[in-house]
Amino acid sequence: MQSERTHYTNQITPEMGSEHVTIAGWVHEIRDLGGIIFALIRDREGIAQATLFKKTTPAELIGAVKSLSRESVVTVTGEVKLEKKAPGGYEIIPEKINLLSKAASPLPMDTTGKVDADLETRLDSRFIDLRRPKVQAIFRIRHHVLQSVRSFLANEGFIEVTTPKVVATATEGGTALFPITYFEREAFLNQSPQLFKQMLMSAGFDRVFEIGPIFRAEEHDTRKHLNEVTSIDIEASFTDHNQAMQILERLVTHVYTEISTQAKNTLKELKTTPKIPEPPFERLKYTEAIEIATTRGEELVWGEDLTTAAETIIAEVINETTNTDHYFIIDWPTETKPFYAMPQETKPEISKAFDLMHRNIELSSGAQRIHNTEQLTERIKEQGLEPEDFKSYLQPFKYGMPPHAGWGLGLERLLMTLLNIENIRNTVLFPRDRKRLSP
Repeated sequence: MQSERTHYTNQITPEMGSEHVTIAGWVHEIRDLGGIIFALIRDREGIAQATLFKKTTPAELIGAVKSLSRESVVTVTGEVKLEKKAPGGYEIIPEKINLLSKAASPLPMDTTGKVDADLETRLDSRFIDLRRPKVQAIFRIRHHVLQSVRSFLANEGFIEVTTPKVVATATEGGTALFPITYFEREAFLNQSPQLFKQMLMSAGFDRVFEIGPIFRAEEHDTRKHLNEVTSIDIEASFTDHNQAMQILERLVTHVYTEISTQAKNTLKELKTTPKIPEPPFERLKYTEAIEIATTRGEELVWGEDLTTAAETIIAEVINETTNTDHYFIIDWPTETKPFYAMPQETKPEISKAFDLMHRNIELSSGAQRIHNTEQLTERIKEQGLEPEDFKSYLQPFKYGMPPHAGWGLGLERLLMTLLNIENIRNTVLFPRDRKRLSP
C-alpha cells in the first residue's frame, strides 16, 4: 500500500488533536458545500470525516476528492482536529488521499441507508449490502455470540469436536436429505451431528460440543427456515434430560447477558435491547400445550406436532401468564420424536424430550437418549427403519454406553430472537434457501 494504515476510525479520539494518522476504507459519501468539502470515509469500525477547505487545500487534492466515486477504496493521511459536530468528535484535515480501487457507478444499491431496498435486492448484491454498518452489526453480534457460547461450554467441561458432514445414511431416518455423488456411491449432506455425538459418549469423551453447518432439504419457504444453518450441539454423559435443559437455559441466559453488557455500541447500531431471560424457564407439558391451543380454537390431535398457529397461541398465553419469552415444551409423545429419544419408564408413550421455544419460534430440541442396544434397535424398527443401515452407529452401544443427553440449538434462530430480527436470512452472510444458491 502507498500509505500504511495507522488507525481504525474508532481508535482516533478528539484528544489526538494535531497528530497525523492514516485511515483506510470506503468513500461513504462526498458532500460539496461550496467553500468546504466533507469526505466521509467508512471502515469496519465506523465513519470518519475528512474536511477540505477550498481556500487552503491544494487544488490537486480538491480535484482528487471531487473525482472520487462512492464506495471507492482509499487511504487518507492527515492531521486530527477537534470537531464536535463530526462523527466521533473529530475530523481529519487531509494531506494525502490515495485511490486504491475505483468503484463503478451507479452502485447496485445504496449503502448510506437513505434509500431502502427489499431483501431480495439486498441478497442479490450481498457484497454491497454487507458494507452497511447496520448489517455488519448483526455479524459482529454473531461473532460475540459464538465466542460466548464457546467460553461457556468450555467452562462447563465440554470439549469442542468436529464431525463429518458427508454421511452414508440419514441421521434421523427422514427424507429431508441432500444426496451427493461420493465417487461410485451415493452419500448425503449431514442433517445433524447426532449419531456421532452419541458415539463419542461411548468413546469416553464425557462432554462434547460442536458448532457447525447442518443441511435440511426441506421445502419450507418461511421467514424462519433455511436449508443450510449453523447448529450448536452438545452431548453429555451421565446426564438426563432435566440436566440438559438446565445447561441450555443457563447458556442462553449467559449469551443474552454477555451481549447486553459487552456489545452495547453494536446493539445501539441495531436499535435493540435484548430482554435477558431468568432461569429456570417455564416447563410446559405437551398435553398442556395441546389444551391451551384447542381451548383457543386450534384443532389438534394428541400425538401430532404443533402447528405454527398453535405455537403462536401458546406463546401468547405463556407471555400473558408469566411475562416471559423463553419456555420449554416437555413430555412429548414418543412417536413424534427421533428413535434415539428415551421413553419414560412408567409411560413409554411419553418421551424424555424437550423443545426450547422463544415465543413461537423453536430454538432447540433435545432429549435424554436411549443407551440400551436392544431398546434402541427396537425403536429403529418401530419407525420403519432398517437397523442394518445404522450398523456403525449401533456398534458402540454393545460395548459400554453411558446414560447421556443433549440438544441442538440453531445459531441463526438464536440471533433472530436475541436481536429481534424478523427474517432468518438477515443473520447469514450468504443464505441458502430453496430458491437461492448465489451469491
